[in-house]
Amino acid sequence: MTTTTPTRPPALTTPRRPLAGWIAADIVSVTGTRVSMIALPLFVLMSTGSATQTGLVALAEMIPLVALKALSGPVIDQVGARTVAVACDLGSTLVVGSIPLLHHAHRLPFGALLALVAVAGALRGPGDAAKNALAPQVAATAGLPMERVTGLAATAERTASMAGAALAGVLVAAVGPVNALFVDAASFVVSALVLLWSTIGLHAAISTVEHDTDHLRYVGQLKAGWDFLRRDRLLLGIALMVALTNLLDQAWVTVLMPVWAIDSGRGAAVLGLLFALFSGASALGALCAAIWGPRLPRYAIYLGAFLLTGLPRFLILAFDSPFWAVLSLFAVGGFAAGFINPILSAIQFERIPPHLVGRVSSLVTSMAWGLMPLGSLLGGLLVDGWGLTTALVVCGVGYFVVTMTPALNRSWREMDRRPPSTSLTAPA
Repeated sequence: MTTTTPTRPPALTTPRRPLAGWIAADIVSVTGTRVSMIALPLFVLMSTGSATQTGLVALAEMIPLVALKALSGPVIDQVGARTVAVACDLGSTLVVGSIPLLHHAHRLPFGALLALVAVAGALRGPGDAAKNALAPQVAATAGLPMERVTGLAATAERTASMAGAALAGVLVAAVGPVNALFVDAASFVVSALVLLWSTIGLHAAISTVEHDTDHLRYVGQLKAGWDFLRRDRLLLGIALMVALTNLLDQAWVTVLMPVWAIDSGRGAAVLGLLFALFSGASALGALCAAIWGPRLPRYAIYLGAFLLTGLPRFLILAFDSPFWAVLSLFAVGGFAAGFINPILSAIQFERIPPHLVGRVSSLVTSMAWGLMPLGSLLGGLLVDGWGLTTALVVCGVGYFVVTMTPALNRSWREMDRRPPSTSLTAPA
């Protein structure tokens, strides 16, 4: 398939400002989201005492998030990614901020909480997809290779995730879980304002091209995005592979790791240490991908990274390994994992035509998230049915098969095909 790359736009007075603002807005948004991911379940548990209701709240957010992310593509392409991202962030400010306000006013029954969380998910899905769809524009405006931009974005996201988790612990302890949600609400408005200011003129700087799909109605536009994804074997394979690895990673994070921490007697402190170590090493790996990614062989890096970050971390916990070995492997696996998203994201944006970026990228990411709600259930069933050791081995072997199958498929070697105009000498 012929690769496509956005035409470099006319020079802006500050061509790197959209990139800096786009990354800064994502840092703020991800930090706030990580706070709510910890504070909201704790709030539900403390107010209801029910693990089932806590799970329902998570499900109420995830279903509309994934669905609306998939369905928002035509709107992003027609209205503009910048407009959709800013509007969704401002709407999220009102919805998330209303949860603690209504709770303090004693007007937040459980049904209303479910509804608000569902609306928050319905806004976050298109908002995240729209921010993601801005990547080709900010890369073209800054004049940087796509891998450098996606590497910087991955570095920022992983660093913000680690900082957000730490901030959540401090906030919950200081002001309580419900008041910590005010921080998430504030993060959305700050993200919207930063993005609005930094991308002024960005949509005008990128020329739009008329295509046959522009006159179609919504369903036809959505179908055009799906038809493109369906015909591109590499993109479709990436979407399916990430969906399955996300399913197993969700089981790993929410069930397998916590059960291991309890059964081994390591406790919550060690669990937090391992997650922080993995995230920090991943941020370092993503930064290296941003610096050297444009020169690296993508296919070989993909296989090597998944070999290091996949099966080994499951096996080392399945068998009673020394703690120093666990720490070392988490550091190595996290570093390797940092290279994966920058490579896959760069491939995605290089292969999608500019007029289909919103539709196809939102479909890819929604497919990647589609199985995550089932991850915790899968982990729980495996542990309860066969025990932790077997569950870890089964998930690890499954991870290995899913990520190494591309080695048998020649279409995945197209990962190394770069657009002719990709510069390998752009400044870091």
